[in-house]
Amino acid sequence: MEYIKNRFFQKASNCVSEYQRIRKEHGDKVIAQVTIDQVLSGQKGIPALVCDTSNLDANEGIRFRGYSLPELRQKLPKLTPEGEPLPEGLFLLMLLGEIPEKDDVMNISRDWATRAHVPQHVFDVIDAIPKTARPMTMFSSAILSMATESVFQKAYRAGVHKKFYWDFMYEDVMNLIAKLPRVAAYIYRRLYHNGHHIEPNPNLDWAGNLAYMMGFDSLEVKRLLRLYMVIHADHEGGNVSAHTVHLVGSALSNAYYAFSAGMNGLAGPLHGFANQEVIHWMFEMIENLGTEEPTDEQIAGYIDKTLREGRVVPGYGHAVLRITDPRFTVQQEFADKYVKSDKLINLANAMYRVAPPILEATGKIKNPWPNVDAYSGALLHHYGIKEYNFYTVLFGVSRSLGVLAQLVLDRLYGMPIERPSSHPLSYYKFKAEGNTEGC
Repeated sequence: MEYIKNRFFQKASNCVSEYQRIRKEHGDKVIAQVTIDQVLSGQKGIPALVCDTSNLDANEGIRFRGYSLPELRQKLPKLTPEGEPLPEGLFLLMLLGEIPEKDDVMNISRDWATRAHVPQHVFDVIDAIPKTARPMTMFSSAILSMATESVFQKAYRAGVHKKFYWDFMYEDVMNLIAKLPRVAAYIYRRLYHNGHHIEPNPNLDWAGNLAYMMGFDSLEVKRLLRLYMVIHADHEGGNVSAHTVHLVGSALSNAYYAFSAGMNGLAGPLHGFANQEVIHWMFEMIENLGTEEPTDEQIAGYIDKTLREGRVVPGYGHAVLRITDPRFTVQQEFADKYVKSDKLINLANAMYRVAPPILEATGKIKNPWPNVDAYSGALLHHYGIKEYNFYTVLFGVSRSLGVLAQLVLDRLYGMPIERPSSHPLSYYKFKAEGNTEGC
């Protein structure tokens, strides 16, 4: 795959020159004013990162290198014309900035198959963790334990010149992405299938092989996981998992350290864990109401009950988006096309009718619309992946594509260590009111 690496270097080198020029010629230009509310509410909306792989617009949704999800479903290579795009193609798009040819995508798939060997000690680490632990605990620990394989770390210790950091980070990234389906499937089979593991099939594509190793060899599940891996692959650079990978990588930590840290962030209830909470909440509602097919009025009553108890309705709202998440819409279209009847999917559709007006009427919620998590669990459950504690691991496998492509770009640009300033609360009280009394 040297030709892909060379194409990446040739294309991205122009951006390196621009990065250096802009920093040198315009480094003191003010591009935004920061309010106290932005600082105290999680730095929302402050332009402080470079992310080439994707961009998130509040009123439009996610674009990968300028392409919307509907455009990608049309333009990215597929195994069959009626199928879903291959995630390998999206990775190439995020890395190179152009829609790849099918031959390039298939070559990436074969290359990852040759890099997919996981050392025995990684499985030993997983097996040493109690089965009562969360799947994400095993996933993050396994990724961290693979740092023994880091090409970047060895090169850095050998004294390689910093202009070549990107080269060795590229190798780390390619190796890590290749191994993730094997690690994820091993965890799945250990927890839910008595440790009866399935060896990888090198003739399958990346997402198809993940489905196969999990024990799902049908065309339908492979098709679903290809879609799942594409729509969860990236969401610009400011979300917790993406930002964490960038932050840890800025210290010149290797890809395994950085990605493992990002997965610890993804595991949080306000981030990737939310896809589990949606399904848990839906089953809780079904049990509470005593029916698998509640009416819109019953759903509305349970939403009101949830809000009165001081809880959120999982799957609704987003830190940036102010519309229905396009990733939700894509999944809904997938279900409309392939799923004839399913009570959980029907419930997800009913929630879409009922929840937004109720949430909007509270006057406290900026975005009452569903996000990606509101639908993903119902689809996975329909196709037999019913162990919702595992859903965030699948999210993590997918998210590797975007955050690790950007990590290679970070090292090519020569981005410095991230180090914002911080101040005590009294500083902001003084800026706001001119005094620090009470702090």
